[in-house]
Amino acid sequence: MNIDYARSFDLQYKKMQQFRKLLVRDAIELFIDDPFNKSLRNHPLKEQWVGYRSITVDNDIRIHYKELKNNRILMVAVGTHEELYK
Repeated sequence: MNIDYARSFDLQYKKMQQFRKLLVRDAIELFIDDPFNKSLRNHPLKEQWVGYRSITVDNDIRIHYKELKNNRILMVAVGTHEELYK
């Protein structure tokens, strides 16, 4: 699996507090090992996010991504539930 990061993801990630960045990194590592690990609660999105999927980092932080061809993943957004669904 190859993971790329959209500019939007990078900008959101840079604004996060350090302890949240560590949680995000841990979630991505787990995702690489097992994308459907129960703790990630990987699920498809609806409405304005149709075609994307979401994984859970902690109680409030989510990562949105898109599956591309050739086993590629594009991480497009990271943030709190409120930030991503406003």
